[in-house]
Amino acid sequence: MSAESASSPAPVSERAVVLLIGAVQFVNILDFVMVMPLGPDFAKGLGIESSHIGTIGGSYTAAASVAGLVGGYMLDRYDRRKALAVCMLGLVAATAAGGLATGLSTLLLARVCAGLFGGPATALSLSIIADLIPAERRGRALGAVMASFSVASVLGVPMALKVAEVGGWRLPFFAVAALGFVVAAAAILLLPPVRGHLDAGGSAARAPGVGALLGRTDVQLSYLMTALVMMSGFIVIPNISAYLQQNLGYPRDRLWIIYFAGGIVSFVTLRLTGPLVDRFGSFRVGTVGVLLAAVFTFVGFVSYPAWLPIPLLFMGFMMAMGVRNVAYNTLTSRVPDNPVRARFMSLQSATQHMAAALGAFLSSRLLVDLPDGTLGGMGTIAWVSIGLSLGVPVMLWVVEKRVHSREQARALAVPPGQGMAVPLSPQANPH
Repeated sequence: MSAESASSPAPVSERAVVLLIGAVQFVNILDFVMVMPLGPDFAKGLGIESSHIGTIGGSYTAAASVAGLVGGYMLDRYDRRKALAVCMLGLVAATAAGGLATGLSTLLLARVCAGLFGGPATALSLSIIADLIPAERRGRALGAVMASFSVASVLGVPMALKVAEVGGWRLPFFAVAALGFVVAAAAILLLPPVRGHLDAGGSAARAPGVGALLGRTDVQLSYLMTALVMMSGFIVIPNISAYLQQNLGYPRDRLWIIYFAGGIVSFVTLRLTGPLVDRFGSFRVGTVGVLLAAVFTFVGFVSYPAWLPIPLLFMGFMMAMGVRNVAYNTLTSRVPDNPVRARFMSLQSATQHMAAALGAFLSSRLLVDLPDGTLGGMGTIAWVSIGLSLGVPVMLWVVEKRVHSREQARALAVPPGQGMAVPLSPQANPH
């Protein structure tokens, strides 16, 4: 056996990579998404007004945005696996701190710390997938990883709501922190080193700087599209739980049902959407998702018909969001070159979280707690959400066209497979 072959890393199954990153993302996403459904619970326990729940959600995303900006200058200098380990352990500690909050200020501080670690963890997770999975299977792989959002809704959020009923709103924070520690340890031990961007031919030292990256038109359009997607979603999402309970009279003890049902639909949608994006492109599939999201947003929050079951409405909303998000994430993963992938993803994460924070903070300004206990202003934020989302198809079309042209030109000059960090097992794929 030659020295070269002896030192080369063992083949890595694509399926194993997707499962590990999916587990990391499950914890990361659950840490974020469970806070909003639990909002009315901890708001009551800590004496916080329901209209401020969006501020608590926005504190996480604002901090994640700042961390993403800093990470844009740093993350491509390190092995992605080691950087992911640091971020996940920090997230675990911050989540546990959330369970110790004594009021609005301490809860906000804990959520800020969680965002500082959770934001870069998301960027690194998507970068690892993009580095290790070939472009022709990346849509399927990203769809599988993004299904962690659905699993968090199917299993995580309903369980968090049930745990809160039994042990109080603090217990879900401690439980997620414990689970996160186990998942982080597994990812650290089982994921391969991801250093392709540091090795010969992919040196981050020779990669374009942040200024040069931001000067590219396709990057600018990608970030604008990201901002529209996230702001349109998070002006509504943090307030869904309070709206259902306070405006539509949905029982608290049945709240887990809608997250369970919506999560199942979203899981199936994400698994089906990835291959559709690979076949038909992000513009076509993403436009369908945008239009569906606009319809369900209008029906749910502007003109809700009493005959429509609330779980069915939520299932449609989750389906639409899933279709749109897989399409745009798959497209943006094709924008950066390998040496600057984590840098691009980190800045995209900053854009995502800042736009989400702006949406959440704006919703807090537009919503009011009415004397009868309902939330006023939901129709207004629904219309703002629809208006923002209608700009997404234009961005999808322009970015996809530019990326396709660049990939065709590159295919004529670069041998297939160049830049892979580790060899992948050919018999295993992510589906």
